[in-house]
Amino acid sequence: MWRKRLQLGLIHVAVAMTLVPINSTLNRVMIKELGIAATVVAILAILPYLFSPMQVAIGSFSDRYPLLGYRRSPYILAGLFLCVIGVVVSPQVAFLMVEQPLLGYLTAGLAFGAWGMGYNLSSVSYLALANELSGENGRGKTIATMWFMMIVSIIFTAIAISRLVEPYSPEALQMAFIEVGITALVLGGVGLLGLEKRYQAAGQKDEQYSFAQMAAAILKSRQATTFFWYLALLLAAILGQDVLLEPFAAEAFGMTVQQTTRITSIWGVAVLLTILLAGALERRAPRKAVAQTGNLTVLAGFLLILASGALGSTGIFYSGVILLGAGTGLSTVANLALMFDLTLPGYVGLFIGAWGVANSISRLVGTLLAGIVRDGMTWLTNDVLVGYLVVFGIEAMMVALAAFLLLGIDTRKFYQQVEAPSITERAALAD
Repeated sequence: MWRKRLQLGLIHVAVAMTLVPINSTLNRVMIKELGIAATVVAILAILPYLFSPMQVAIGSFSDRYPLLGYRRSPYILAGLFLCVIGVVVSPQVAFLMVEQPLLGYLTAGLAFGAWGMGYNLSSVSYLALANELSGENGRGKTIATMWFMMIVSIIFTAIAISRLVEPYSPEALQMAFIEVGITALVLGGVGLLGLEKRYQAAGQKDEQYSFAQMAAAILKSRQATTFFWYLALLLAAILGQDVLLEPFAAEAFGMTVQQTTRITSIWGVAVLLTILLAGALERRAPRKAVAQTGNLTVLAGFLLILASGALGSTGIFYSGVILLGAGTGLSTVANLALMFDLTLPGYVGLFIGAWGVANSISRLVGTLLAGIVRDGMTWLTNDVLVGYLVVFGIEAMMVALAAFLLLGIDTRKFYQQVEAPSITERAALAD
């Protein structure tokens, strides 16, 4: 099983690698070097999350219609191809947006849309395959392996790109993206080799739930509803800063493309170290306490980033980035554990689907809010730095509110408020 876990991790790594250049390096180049509005960049960045509802349809379709006897592998490969195409052509369409705006915006929508569709197509397929190959007892180890490999790959991809684009030029940027795309395709191909067995028609029926059923399950419990909004607020703040952190560093401190790209690797190392720490603390400290420690660390990171902009200090900025990463690692592990605590046995698919919706909503809202507020405040004050600082201030308040909501979450009350579905409800869920 360890070989299969490593192969699943390689597929996860391949998809994640295509995200790094688009969500970090290209964001900075588009906003700083090319002068494209942050709102436009944010809209392009949220396309994958606009397409996220299609995951339900993809999962259901692949269950019913295997290709060449395989339910997951063809869809994973098709999704990876779309991700690679999106990342390879994205620098060209970014430059085209400046040179020929009408054609550029149209092709940008197609390129980022291709990446978004590929992300959703591949991710739902390889997560379903991971679930099928691992079994209930092995899911934790599989998820841990895939997550660990993903974070390590993000760190090394960011370091590699920072070297490939130095000194910066449009040609160097395009070549770096091509090399990342080819590497991702090779790793994904190795991960898929011999991983999935041919589908047998007599296999068991997979759980499929509608959005209405997910919403009903959450609304039955005040604890579940609170946890949903807690996750949405926290993740919107943590993930919303992705689109602006590197452009902010370029604007506030005059950092080069190479320097700002390394911010992702610094953040990734902090995340990785605290994920390991959180794993060690799991049996020694309450999950809620670890999650709150992570939340408050994230809050401290945002406050330091705010202070760095006001004082013009790169030392304070890097300290804020490290705290932001460290808090994210602690919060991620603890909140995943809390998520499973707030899931009814026998209805894992339904509740995990609901928490997945919270994740998608938060990414979409957080990224779009960051772009709109940054541009709006810059226009009002005629000071681009103020725009960034207002966004980080709002995100800090969102984390503070999420931390307050966490105080009211109690897993024991969840089981008191939500009973297992009745026979009638079970029949409805089985449809």
